[in-house]
Amino acid sequence: MSRVLWTAWVLGTVTSLSKEGAPDQASSLSCDPTGVCEGHSRSLTSVPAGLTAAVRSLDLSNNEITYLGNSDLRGCVNLRALRLEANKINTIEEDSFFPLGSLEHLDLSYNNISSLSSSWFRPLSSLNFLNLLGNPYKSLGQTPLFSQLTTLRILKVGNTYSFTEIQKTDFVGLTFLEELEIDATNLQKYEPKSLKSIQNISHLALRMKQPDFLLEIFIDLLSSVEHLELRDTHLNTLHFSKASINETNTLIKKWTFRNVKITDVSFSELAKLLNYVSGVLEVEFEDCTLHGLGDFDVSDMGEIGSVSGIETLTVRRLEIPFFYSFYDLSSVYSLTGRVKRITVESSKVFLVPCLLSQHLKSLEYLDLSDNLMVEEYLRNAACEHAWPLLQTLILRQNRLKSLEKTGEILLTLKNLINLDISKNGYLSMPETCQWPEKLKYLNLSNTRIHSLTRCIPWTLEILDISNNNLDSFSLTFPQLKELYISRNKLKTLPDASFLPMLQVMRISRNTVNTFSKEQLDSFQRLMTLEVGGNNFICSCEFLSFTQEQQALAQILIDWPDNYLCDSPFYVRGQRVQDTHLPASECHRVALVSAVCCVLFLLILLTGILCHRFHGLWYLKMMWAWLQAKRKPRKAPQRDLCYDAFVSYSERDSHWVENLMVQELEHFNPPFKLCLHKRDFIPGKWIIDNIIDSIEKSHKTIFVLSENFVKSEWCRYELDFSHFRLFDENNDAVILILLEPIEKKAIPQRFCKLRKIMNTRTYLEWPTDEAQQEGFWLNLRAAIKS
Repeated sequence: MSRVLWTAWVLGTVTSLSKEGAPDQASSLSCDPTGVCEGHSRSLTSVPAGLTAAVRSLDLSNNEITYLGNSDLRGCVNLRALRLEANKINTIEEDSFFPLGSLEHLDLSYNNISSLSSSWFRPLSSLNFLNLLGNPYKSLGQTPLFSQLTTLRILKVGNTYSFTEIQKTDFVGLTFLEELEIDATNLQKYEPKSLKSIQNISHLALRMKQPDFLLEIFIDLLSSVEHLELRDTHLNTLHFSKASINETNTLIKKWTFRNVKITDVSFSELAKLLNYVSGVLEVEFEDCTLHGLGDFDVSDMGEIGSVSGIETLTVRRLEIPFFYSFYDLSSVYSLTGRVKRITVESSKVFLVPCLLSQHLKSLEYLDLSDNLMVEEYLRNAACEHAWPLLQTLILRQNRLKSLEKTGEILLTLKNLINLDISKNGYLSMPETCQWPEKLKYLNLSNTRIHSLTRCIPWTLEILDISNNNLDSFSLTFPQLKELYISRNKLKTLPDASFLPMLQVMRISRNTVNTFSKEQLDSFQRLMTLEVGGNNFICSCEFLSFTQEQQALAQILIDWPDNYLCDSPFYVRGQRVQDTHLPASECHRVALVSAVCCVLFLLILLTGILCHRFHGLWYLKMMWAWLQAKRKPRKAPQRDLCYDAFVSYSERDSHWVENLMVQELEHFNPPFKLCLHKRDFIPGKWIIDNIIDSIEKSHKTIFVLSENFVKSEWCRYELDFSHFRLFDENNDAVILILLEPIEKKAIPQRFCKLRKIMNTRTYLEWPTDEAQQEGFWLNLRAAIKS
């Protein structure tokens, strides 16, 4: 019984986990508000459940889906794009796409679909893109697959290994395609007129390894294809026969050979084909290999005559394994007389024979980028009467090193207007050079030059000197309309007086840190400016100019995203448009003025407060205290010279000198008093005299009166005693009240004096003569104590 329960529990757990799996798959989709759902590369094994009409685009590519059922996409009635490539789909039910009447893009490439059904595509009335590449079907079926797809514009079918047959019914119902790609690498059977049912194809890309059926296909396409592209084909066995072609007029305007292998013989056959059929204007070879020596049969060349009509020839990355034994190309000279545009890129070309150049009488455009041209062989190519109509010459990324020689060599090109010699190693520039007189455009970018000289022709209208090491621009170009000088080391915009006709300037990624309205206004014809990517100093003036000029956005093509502040440091990395500095940065004059006014008011207020609350007195007190701190706390007994120092007001001198001095100094034994009139040392600072006299006296007598409180020097004497004597808590001070003084008459700053007068006994001068004798007795006793 327990075993049965255990089994039931395990089954229940597995069931619950399987139920939880479906929500996990649905949740693996990420959808935005517009209905675009992404679910690629998430290891899904089936189409997520719960898809609704809100889904507009569904990407389920690169998963593990193997099966499409009738109900998987039932709710996606508004689906526009469905991507199911790179799964493992091997079964699609008949009505899987039935709800998808609005579907425009369907990609089923690189799955395991071995047979195709027309019922899948019948409901897809809006479909314009269908990709069925990379599935292992052998053919497109016995019934027309695409007859109902009247809106289809791009179709891709076939595979590398198993697709072996193209039938008459395959493309029935298709009348116009913008692009048709057929991977028939292993094609073994082609029914004539299979592709003729399509009335018009803008671009047909045909991948086939052997050219066995190439002529038959070519015949069917003569009147329907505009651009024929042949891929991954070995043309070794190609043989052209006039008898196989009944019509010579063709719709084909361009023929592209991509990754095609050609021999000397097959090149001759191909040339015959192109010559016999009129209308081809452009031929392109890309990533092709020529297994030969250029030994084209002379008799064959005689039949060819000239390839009429071809105006553009493009060769990119052509490989010739035995190029070192190659012939002089004289056999193809006759094919080039009417060619107007030639591009030969990345093909290790180091020489163009003079005779070939002279045969290119109609050539207007020549691009020899990324090759091995040097001045010595360029002189041979640009010989006398070479390229008589050439207007544009591109020698980008070759091995040229002398700007002076390059200009001199090209003097033979009387009609040359545009010259691109960028990405060459010129490094320096001579003072003077010679150039073709009609030259208007010159590209010297990426040449590592450090400075500009008069070597550059002053008649230019367009000059590109970007990505060099220039730190200044001081040449005059009266006709220059466009200047490209990005990625250099310029610190400021060029002077407008050098460029009076300038309309376009690109000076991004230099070291420009600012520009002003005046600078821009000086370029009167400027319509386009690019200054982004520089390290801008976001000063108040610069920010004010850039943020307030609404019309600036019409001139600055990279505004505002590429304009970032570099300083001040606290706004580094911010967009110039969004930066705002504090008022202290932008109104310094007003700020300094305000600060000065505030300081003046503070000083004035401080002066008033000092006057009102005796601030000056406190300063003097502090000075006196500092002076006192330099002296010993108490003079030794042997250094005392006086019994008492008398501090009094000059207005009380009559009482001091006539009464006190007589009573004390003429007493027996006599007291020795220190009076400022008599005992101060002449020439010595008065503060020092006061301090020394107090310190050399056993007692200090203060004769207090209204006059004393008002006396400046009495205050100093009292100030010092205030610190020096009162703080020591001794009895060295004797107070004599010469006349009654109200407490409020004593300044508040003499807080300790007021306290002492409240807490200590002081001598009061009696007005009654009978009591005066007792006063003198008490005073003598106080001095002796």
